[in-house]
Amino acid sequence: MKLAERISRIDSSGIRKVFALAANMENPCNLSIGQPHFDLPDPIKEVGIEAIKAGHNRYTQTGGNSSLKDRVRAKLSTKKTIDKDGVLVTSGTSGGILLSFMALFDPGDEVLCPEPYFVMYKHLLNLIGVKPVYVDLYPDFRMTRERLEPMITEKTKGILLNSPANPTGIVASREDLAGVTALAREKDLLVISDEIYDLFVYGDPFLSIGDLYENCLILGGFSKTYSMTGWRLGYAVGPADVIKAMEELQQYTFVCAPSVGQAMAEAALDFDMTPYRDEYAKKRDLIYEGLKNVVEVEKPGGAFYIFPKAPNNDGDAFVAEAIKNDLLIVPGSVFSEKKTHFRISFAAEEATIKRGLEILKRLAGG
Repeated sequence: MKLAERISRIDSSGIRKVFALAANMENPCNLSIGQPHFDLPDPIKEVGIEAIKAGHNRYTQTGGNSSLKDRVRAKLSTKKTIDKDGVLVTSGTSGGILLSFMALFDPGDEVLCPEPYFVMYKHLLNLIGVKPVYVDLYPDFRMTRERLEPMITEKTKGILLNSPANPTGIVASREDLAGVTALAREKDLLVISDEIYDLFVYGDPFLSIGDLYENCLILGGFSKTYSMTGWRLGYAVGPADVIKAMEELQQYTFVCAPSVGQAMAEAALDFDMTPYRDEYAKKRDLIYEGLKNVVEVEKPGGAFYIFPKAPNNDGDAFVAEAIKNDLLIVPGSVFSEKKTHFRISFAAEEATIKRGLEILKRLAGG
């Protein structure tokens, strides 16, 4: 059967291919999976169970439960325009990304995209006929005004920001954000800020560009923070007209975010995740200290990823060799137009991380 032309603009996720490999391996050392290694905390599970028993199994309003939207608004209370922003509960942060792209950009528009990037940015922009203009952030992976400004053209309609970032774990500094803000304000550009990993920050407190800049759309969620990835729950907060358009699109696509998940999300916002964040800070230190004298690598400030440079600058070849040695990692080419790096997820048990380090050191000659 002849498929629509737009399907040719995307391809299968390289991460999913690694997942498929893992299913066929007897005892892989899996440092590829981009989701927390811990289970959804029991008190949040109980709220979900009670919501099911109480009959909260039907559609909600398209925009989400008002009580959850109020809680999201409170969470982002320092956002400069929060008093007049709209709030939408989305079917995962990925759902928010798709809805925002569809609401804001036309075919032929250009959007500045960090390089390396979260894999969905490239493919969803291509899917709707929008050109991703890659802003090369190598080698330190920082989004700065100096890197953005030369890429702006008359077709530029927005800037994508991801902090903490996937795949690098880099967290934007106040200086970085101030530069992006000044440029976006001068050029009157919307910034879409993907903040799904905002809880997992291991140095200074997380700073959102929404605290500095008026014309921005914040996308966040509950999947990564609380290990409820399967419940597909996120949010979008930004200009009321943008949120209204996204809600109309949601009505005819996702319909609404999962009802039981919304009840769980409200409970999650009251749950103290500090011990989990502290555990990941220790895992970050373990993986970084184990790699820094073996490969070229930037220390991640957040999320649960690290993005080392591969020996011989060939991440594809290095990952292929790692898989032969029962280590599952992801080639950097999944997230980049380059293939010089590879991604490790340290969302794993400490023993798995140590085993992975042993394999990596052996393969890298460290």
